[in-house]
Amino acid sequence: MDETLETTARRELEEETGIRTDRLQLIGVYDQPDRDPRGRTISAAFLAENEPGSAKESAGSDAEAARWFNVKNLPELAFDHRLIIEDALKMLETYPFGAGRKS
Repeated sequence: MDETLETTARRELEEETGIRTDRLQLIGVYDQPDRDPRGRTISAAFLAENEPGSAKESAGSDAEAARWFNVKNLPELAFDHRLIIEDALKMLETYPFGAGRKS
């Protein structure tokens, strides 16, 4: 309750995958009432930027496994997660990650 959404996303990324980043960009908020058959779920998705090869993943307490996939050859995804990835890719096409930000 005492963190911003971005701070929470950064912390959860590290806790659940072992990946640290200082650069996050909001993809969007996903709030369709029926997006998760288990019950009402609202998600905020972020892109994280790292130097190529610098992120070594490891599964955290809530994750069964953590692996990298080629975005053109993804496994079956749950719920609306493919939509989230498609939105991220569209965003990257029109607004390169980190554009306009000072390093």
